[in-house]
Parts: sequence; C-alpha cells; structure tokens
Amino acid sequence: MLLPLFYVQSALMEWVEIAGYGMGLIIGAILGLLGGGGSVLIMPVLVYLFHILPAEATAYSLFVVGCGALMGTFGSLKRNQVDWKTGGLFAVPSMLAVYTVQRWGLPAIPETWAIGQYQMSKDTLIMGTFAFLMIAAAYSMLKRKTALKPKSFGNGLWWIIAAEGLVVGAITGFVGAGGGFLIVPVLVVLLGMSMEIAVGTSLMIISIKSLVGFFGSLGNGAEVDWMLILPFMALTVVGTHAGTLMRSRVKGSTLKRIFGWFILLMGVVILLTESN
Repeated sequence: MLLPLFYVQSALMEWVEIAGYGMGLIIGAILGLLGGGGSVLIMPVLVYLFHILPAEATAYSLFVVGCGALMGTFGSLKRNQVDWKTGGLFAVPSMLAVYTVQRWGLPAIPETWAIGQYQMSKDTLIMGTFAFLMIAAAYSMLKRKTALKPKSFGNGLWWIIAAEGLVVGAITGFVGAGGGFLIVPVLVVLLGMSMEIAVGTSLMIISIKSLVGFFGSLGNGAEVDWMLILPFMALTVVGTHAGTLMRSRVKGSTLKRIFGWFILLMGVVILLTESN
C-alpha cells in the first residue's frame, strides 16, 4: 500500500518541478515584453515549487533575473533601445543598495523576532513583504489611467532618479525582485522616454543591480544549487529573448491586465499561506 503511494508522490514531485522549470519560460517572456513584472513570480516558484528557503531564494532570484535581463538588454541594444546615461544614473545607487542589503542587511535580521506578542520568522517576513509587493505591482498594472503625455524635466531630476535607484535597489536586495514595475513608469512619465526605450533601459538597470546583488550574497557565504538553478536560468533567458522579439507585436495593455490579475491572486495566496 505504501509503495504505490511513494511512486505517486515521487511522480507528483517530478511534475511540480517540471512546472517550475516551465514557469522560467513564462517569467522570461514577461520580463522581455514589459521590462519588469516577471521577476515577482520567481520567488514563489523557487519557494513553493522547488522548496528553497526564502532567504536563500532571494540570491537565486537575483541570479536568474540578472541573467534574463542581460539577455533582454542585448536584444534592446541591437534596436538602439537603451539610454545608457539615464540607466547608469539609476543603476549605480541601485547597485550599491542591493549589494549592501544582500551582504549585510539580510544576515543582520534575526531568524525570529517579535512585535509585541506577535512572533515572526525571517522567512515569513520576506515572503509577507514580497506578497505586499506583488499586490502593489498588481494595483499599478490594473489601475485605469488617463492618457498622460510624457514630459521631460531635464537634468534637474537627477536626484529623483538616484533616489528611486536606492529604493528599488533596497527592495531588490531584500525580496529578490527586479523592480522593473517601479523603474519603467519613472522613465516614461518623468523623463519622456518611449515605452520601447524605457523597457530596454529598465532591463539594463535590472541586469546590473541584480547580478551585483547576487555576488554580494556569494560574498556572504551563500550556497547555490547550480544543478537546479542553471537550467531554470537558461529557460528564463530563452523566454526573455522571445519576449524581446515579441515586444513590437503584442498589445502591452492587454498583457499587463492579465498579468496584473494573476499576480494579485498570487499575492493574496502567499499572504494567506504565510499567515497560517
């Protein structure tokens, strides 16, 4: 009786892992199409499908996001869709923030801590924060906006770009998300970039800060299961390349709404799961 049950359980685990690897393609495609958004799915896939602890999964996520975004950057460069000056101004403070959080911030958080009578583990804090981030991302994608005419405010906004870079970098280091959903609106609305150039520039920023954050986690002694993460990364890179090619053929507004509802549902599910 136990033997058939063992085989069923083993087969189920294999299918769950196959589904996890398949999600790498979808995540990459979204990243390539929108310049962000897909990375918020990596953490749930790593934690719930591959059973990696959240603190370790942030490092894995940074590696996958960084490699996927790097592929998207190469595709955007071929189409002259990267603004290096603005991207560099955003990426430098973001890179410093994500490295600092991964190298010293996360290790400094105690494994268990309390607020009044309520106790919370470090893993619950990470996933809870991540769930709220997903819900915020969903809201920004689903909110109906009146058409805004992008305006350029000149070089006077350099400090806003740098401050946004610090904030996004800190978020990236803590929860392992790329932060593209925060980067693209700033580039389009405040700096007057076209959506195509904003997406390409966002991918460049994400690739730099995510890979720097990953190396920060390695410097902290993080162990990496390369046999697991390299195939997942490879599929994400393939998906990102496909998404970059499809960018001019897919209606972005429709994709954003579908994806927005999906990550809203996932954010709520994660909150309910972590609250039990």
